[in-house]
Amino acid sequence: MDLTGSLDLLWGDRPGPRRGPKPALTHDLIARTGIAIADAEGLAAVSMQRVAADLGFTKMSLYRYVPGKSELVALMADLAMGTPPADPGGDDRCARLRAWALALLPGFVRHPWVLEATTGPRVVGPNELAWMEAALAVLDGTGLGGAARMDVLAVLAGHVRNIAQQAATTPGGDTGTQFGAILAEVVRERGDRFPAVKAALAEAAEGGEDEALGFGLDLILDGLRARIGDPGRADPA
Repeated sequence: MDLTGSLDLLWGDRPGPRRGPKPALTHDLIARTGIAIADAEGLAAVSMQRVAADLGFTKMSLYRYVPGKSELVALMADLAMGTPPADPGGDDRCARLRAWALALLPGFVRHPWVLEATTGPRVVGPNELAWMEAALAVLDGTGLGGAARMDVLAVLAGHVRNIAQQAATTPGGDTGTQFGAILAEVVRERGDRFPAVKAALAEAAEGGEDEALGFGLDLILDGLRARIGDPGRADPA
């Protein structure tokens, strides 16, 4: 796998042609044009030809700035992720990680195609690496080894990505509520075979809205808290 193009584009100091007239395009403008297309029509609609056309340039002129579509998507994804918020600080590391995870979600919801673009082996860009750095820095001094710290990051980010993926599959709707309604219909006449499912659904219907994001984060972070001896979280009022 040749990742040189993405590595140079994301991390190299190459704003465009250096000699002659001022460059007509910038990496930022190209990436934002691609993001607009992906947001409106999905990642499959993004191509060098389409981005060039939307910018009013030829496809060949775009190649002076971006080697190809894979590099373009890498640039788009890193820009779309944005930068992490400042660490609020404090002794409660798990509360800080919870804030980090909650801040990560909106970017995926606004740009659901980023979930696809940031899967599998790839060059990580400066923004994505900054998100990783922010979370891992909170875990410094916990006594967890490097592999364990990376696992914490993977579990937290994985939970956030899963919630974002569910939201992406039901635009404008409450995925949990809709799935629960469908599941309840399936189980309605089959409750004798699946009594635990039927009971849980009945209680959920009386208990209010879906809290999968927060509940999942609390489960993950309570386990981490027990592992590292972090101060306990206050029970909700």
